[in-house]
Amino acid sequence: MLKRIIYICLGAVAITFAVTSCKTPELVQKDVNNAVPESFANGSQDTTNTAAMIWQDYFNDPYLKALIDTALSNNQELNITLQEIQIAQNEVRVRKGEILPSVGLGAAAGVDKVGRYTSQGANDANTEIKPGKEMPEPLQDYMLGAYATWEVDIWHKLRNAKKSAMTRYLGSVEGKNFMVTNLIAEIANSYYELLALDNELAIVKQNIEIQNNAFEIVKYQKNAARVTELAVRRFEAQVLNTKSLQYGIQQDIIEVENRINFLVGRFPQKVERNPNAFGDIMPKAVQAGIPFQLLANRPDIRQAELELAASKIDIQVAKADFYPSLEIRAGLGFNAFNPSYIFTSPQSLIYSLAGELVAPLINRNAIKARYLTANAKQIQAIYNYEQTILNAYVEVANQLSNISNLEQTYDLKSKEVQALTQSVDISNELFNSARADYMEVLLTQRDALESKFELIETKMKQMHATVDIYQALGGGWK
Repeated sequence: MLKRIIYICLGAVAITFAVTSCKTPELVQKDVNNAVPESFANGSQDTTNTAAMIWQDYFNDPYLKALIDTALSNNQELNITLQEIQIAQNEVRVRKGEILPSVGLGAAAGVDKVGRYTSQGANDANTEIKPGKEMPEPLQDYMLGAYATWEVDIWHKLRNAKKSAMTRYLGSVEGKNFMVTNLIAEIANSYYELLALDNELAIVKQNIEIQNNAFEIVKYQKNAARVTELAVRRFEAQVLNTKSLQYGIQQDIIEVENRINFLVGRFPQKVERNPNAFGDIMPKAVQAGIPFQLLANRPDIRQAELELAASKIDIQVAKADFYPSLEIRAGLGFNAFNPSYIFTSPQSLIYSLAGELVAPLINRNAIKARYLTANAKQIQAIYNYEQTILNAYVEVANQLSNISNLEQTYDLKSKEVQALTQSVDISNELFNSARADYMEVLLTQRDALESKFELIETKMKQMHATVDIYQALGGGWK
């Protein structure tokens, strides 16, 4: 019986398809361009890639490792993303369930009183359930049974929808990986910024002590009539200016500490660190590998690729809406007017089997719109994929150049600091022997302080560059 219904329905499908198989709308086609240059600007073909190194090995500072480890457990944004992955996984389960038949159990009870002078009432009055036993009034009704519905996936619409959901689930996993990479990089950059501020604060305190000593000397010389009150006030102003820098740096330290605390998912507190280690940190040597490795290492590229694959499948799902759909419904159970008869077979046995064929014949504008929208989203995904690849290449190229230029800058700044530090001692000696003007002393001290700040800033940029290149190459999520 079931086979007969299926054959009849399939025959109707063929007839209906012949009627409804109007030409589907023309789609805009675009080829995917995922080609990248063979090498970065340095021309190296070495496939050794720093991105293959896990973050525990890439970062050596134990305090930084502890912060990253805490953030990977407590960061709220990351935990929100993990729930999005769970949502995507549940969507796969929903799509999988749509492919399988839906089976349910049902029970019902009711009572019905019809009028005596109606067609049904007259028939019931003249009907005997058994010899000598009339139809009960009012008439009770009890039913217990199972039912099933199944949409036959003729055009693979449901299977393609499941495949699309699975692809997007995998894309959400890559999105989480990309967030992990960004989170690690943000914490590391903030940590190195915090160490730099600590060292700037130490330099300011040292300069305050040096300038206070110079201020005392100038006051002594003023009493000895060797300098005027103007020199005393200028030295005093210099000391006050440097002291004001101290409080600005202290505020910056509080803000960076709280930024780190926010990233690790905790309320404001002191961030454990070793400020003295900043001067000894050496930027890591980085192997960029070849550009093609970005396609496998960068989670954002992999996510864009999976989104592109899902959008292609969505077109097939939307196209299936133009074709007829076949649904089979069946039911089996028991029905009686008295609970004592409900399992009496075959008298109380009921069953049904039906097939339903539905196909769009007219006014298919909504289906066409969904079909064209799916195609537009696919082209959008292609552009997004190409843009993500281009952005990844540019990020790596920029950081490779940045690392090289910062190395040269740091060497020159180190020599500048050394020269200006010596100049401070020389200017003080010349001033004490009345062979230099007090303005030369002040300018030399100011230039030396600024050069030390710039050296620390350059060192911080170097550390940021090593973090950013690791992030740009796709490291940190493995």
